[in-house]
Amino acid sequence: MKVCLYLEFYHFFNGFLFKEIGTGLLSSYKNQIKSLKSLNIEFTEKWDSSCDILQINTPWLKSLWLIKKAKKQGKKIIIWSHVTAEDAAQVFWFNKYFFPLIKKYLTYAYGLADLVFCPSEYTKSLLLAYGLPGEKLIPQSNGVDLTIFYSDQQKRADYRQKYNCQNLVIGTVGLAIPRKGIDTFLTLAKQYPQYQFIWFGKIYSAFLAKPLPKNLPKNVIFTGYVQDINAAFNALDIFIFPSYEENQGMVLLEAAAIGLPILVRDIPAYNPWLKDGVNCLKAKKEEEFKIHLDRLISDPQLKTALGANAKILAQDEDIKVLNQKVLTLYEKLIASK
Repeated sequence: MKVCLYLEFYHFFNGFLFKEIGTGLLSSYKNQIKSLKSLNIEFTEKWDSSCDILQINTPWLKSLWLIKKAKKQGKKIIIWSHVTAEDAAQVFWFNKYFFPLIKKYLTYAYGLADLVFCPSEYTKSLLLAYGLPGEKLIPQSNGVDLTIFYSDQQKRADYRQKYNCQNLVIGTVGLAIPRKGIDTFLTLAKQYPQYQFIWFGKIYSAFLAKPLPKNLPKNVIFTGYVQDINAAFNALDIFIFPSYEENQGMVLLEAAAIGLPILVRDIPAYNPWLKDGVNCLKAKKEEEFKIHLDRLISDPQLKTALGANAKILAQDEDIKVLNQKVLTLYEKLIASK
């Protein structure tokens, strides 16, 4: 068995377009590489006719060309549905104007696959609503690499010193775009001036995304892209992720791997794997973010219990645990020729 693992533009100008981004897409791609190596499956990142499976991560134009070329040769096609029209429409400010076109394009592209890996049951439900056949849609977690994300006191000390962290630190990791809930993050920071709020993640130019407010609260830091993402997680005491739309939210698994207590917006992508009051707290309404954050700050036992259960979730979603399912899917797909 040989797999072509393909991420469009990943090798373009030595990966220029993927440098200093830190997206879940890139994390997923690296997890896929590690899984293939762990399973001793031969793979390449550039198509050749000796491959049995073409596994696409972003079905853009060159990917479509490769898909059609591979299909003519009788090869099997897997596409990861990292992108839906619902989340893509909220990345750059102009994307919302192209929602119908994005949806139509993705429906066509995903329809070319033999299997579509959906990061969550929610993503599967969206693609079903697009009209894609259910037998093609396979819920498959992106997983988390526990050799990269783990509790590390030295990294914690280093990054807390770097960002002058004092006492309790509340924060998040991800692209600094409105969809991720910047408005909620800043509202909370204003309500807790005694605590530091840090947002680790790339900041796009105002040409692409709505810029950050010029006057940020004094207790807020937006770091931009950071090299050591595990150190960033370790620097935090409470992880908040007020995103409005996700397909899975890989940073949640990564925060869970550290054992951080997690506070999220209650959106469909987190059902059923994130359980309110067990491995996270979910805010159904905007005002509940403050209510839940008050609970986490005032109740150390709750904070510890949520963090411990989050770590169990991460262990269940370790890519090593998920590898056998992936191998079975590959074998069944090839056998169906």
